[in-house]
Amino acid sequence: MIVPPRGVVRRDGGLWAFERALLRRGLAPVAGADEAGRGACAGPLVVGAAVLPDGRRGRVPGLDDSKALTPAVREQVYEEVIARAAAWSVVVIPPQEVDRRGLHVCNVAGMRRALAQLSITPAYVLTDGFPVAGLGVPGLAMWKGDQVAACIAAASIVAKVTRDRLMVDLHERYPHYEFASHKGYVTPEHTAALRRHGPCPEHRFSYVNVENAAMTFADLLGA
Repeated sequence: MIVPPRGVVRRDGGLWAFERALLRRGLAPVAGADEAGRGACAGPLVVGAAVLPDGRRGRVPGLDDSKALTPAVREQVYEEVIARAAAWSVVVIPPQEVDRRGLHVCNVAGMRRALAQLSITPAYVLTDGFPVAGLGVPGLAMWKGDQVAACIAAASIVAKVTRDRLMVDLHERYPHYEFASHKGYVTPEHTAALRRHGPCPEHRFSYVNVENAAMTFADLLGA
């Protein structure tokens, strides 16, 4: 039996090294998936998926891990990603669903849904952090994938910018929580607002800090 040579991924190949290695093995297009909001205690969990074209068009200027970019730069890169991507999609999972089903289940299900919604069927899938079963195509879960694979970095940008915009909209509805600044993550300001006002419907009540704030606020109202 003749065994084909293994694909080689060069460590100095940059964000596009994995996609190029898979392309050489005939596994294209490659889709990436990533989430935003996993660590937040308020607001939705948002999952993005993206397929970048081969060649110069797929070399998105400024593409990097979304958390490493300033908000202004991230917005610019987002516009480049959606203009250049061969396909992209986004799934928004409300906090009520996160409470009901659990964070990890929602995370993996969200990646599966986002990948299924792509207008192009990928030959291979790269996901950030967690494997996703039931896709019908081979895939690889990558530790810190948004830092080492371009398609995951693009998906991360789509998810992060979409979620940031949603949190700014929520700030208009619930201004006393300052969602526009911390985007629902646990900060001293957010914690203080939770203690002062109690949680709102956009908080994740399955999270210990939110549950405790709800109980404390209820006690204050009943005092």
